Amino acid sequence: MSIDRILKVSFPGALVFGNGVLKQLAEDVVAQGYKAVVIMTIKPLLGSLADLTVALERNNIALLIDTSIEQEPSFSDVKQVLQQFSSFPADAVIGIGGGSVLDVAKVVAAQLDNTQSLEEIVGNGMLKGRNKALICVPTTSGTGSEMSPNAILVDDENQKKGIISPFLVPDKVYIDPLLTIGVPPAVTAATGLDALTHCLEAYTNKFSQPFIDMYAYEGMRLIAANLEEAVHNGTNEEARYHVAMGSMLGGCCLGPVNTAAVHALSYPLGSMFHLAHGLSNALLLPYVMEYNYVASPKKYAEVAIALGCDRLTTDEETALAGIAKIRKLISACGIPARLRDVEIPREAIPQMAEDAMKITRLLVNNPREITLHDAITIFNAAY
Repeated sequence: MSIDRILKVSFPGALVFGNGVLKQLAEDVVAQGYKAVVIMTIKPLLGSLADLTVALERNNIALLIDTSIEQEPSFSDVKQVLQQFSSFPADAVIGIGGGSVLDVAKVVAAQLDNTQSLEEIVGNGMLKGRNKALICVPTTSGTGSEMSPNAILVDDENQKKGIISPFLVPDKVYIDPLLTIGVPPAVTAATGLDALTHCLEAYTNKFSQPFIDMYAYEGMRLIAANLEEAVHNGTNEEARYHVAMGSMLGGCCLGPVNTAAVHALSYPLGSMFHLAHGLSNALLLPYVMEYNYVASPKKYAEVAIALGCDRLTTDEETALAGIAKIRKLISACGIPARLRDVEIPREAIPQMAEDAMKITRLLVNNPREITLHDAITIFNAAY
């Protein structure tokens, strides 16, 4: 832990969490007096949102609904959406969906009347403001985008780029665990392991903070205890509730502390092979943990306890039990264990490692330094 790093926290203006809170969204939007609203979502959710859209239209709120974001978003996707909305007098943008939809909704809300270009806001703190109201409603338990100041887009060179700004933090967030009940097992598993990785990488981060450790530890505990049940019995409302809470807590970690090498090394899997973000993290998590734990055995032992392991004689033994627990959880959730299982060719590893080394904003957070050689070694171990 670094004691000389300043803690900056930008949480949403308001959070509404609980089963059925989607119903409250329409009432609150009407009460705000908005005249025109953009809703960004996905086609499979339109049926679930019928009551919301009818209620808004009944109150003479003009709606523009976009369902164009179907995979990890690119700069060109965002530019197309912005062009489509350019003549619509939106007061607010509502993102309802997974991380890709929420990330785009956040950027769109900031860019609708912004004089800065998309390229100019890439990086940390480059965005100068946002004039449209922003509401986020996650429908998966994973990315934590609804709680974070981050948006991740693929640029024109097929590289993932981060836009990080307190102006991307929503004004209001509605988390309704019932919205996750229809999420398929494979997506539940991948997004849940993504959320677990957010918590784990924040907790073991070189720049970890006691205030964020509280969220990270409880997030790991909730997800580890409930994810397998949510995957195999998706209608279990209690399991869905706890995984959604864990995911939200992971999102709280993303701004103040952020992630580290698991995410950095996973980026090329998404940009080069279009693997889902959560799956990419799950594939690499135990191998990065094996590399890292020697640099911070006490923290990794505490991770193991959060995951439900017993404390063993030494921190090192306990940490190794935690890594074994992660492998067991990944297997129990039906997630592939190796890069070859998802048809990534071994000869791609050098290029993947080179691309990962460009993600310095995350690698700097890792508890153990990673060189190009180390990245290649980790990828080979995961192969």
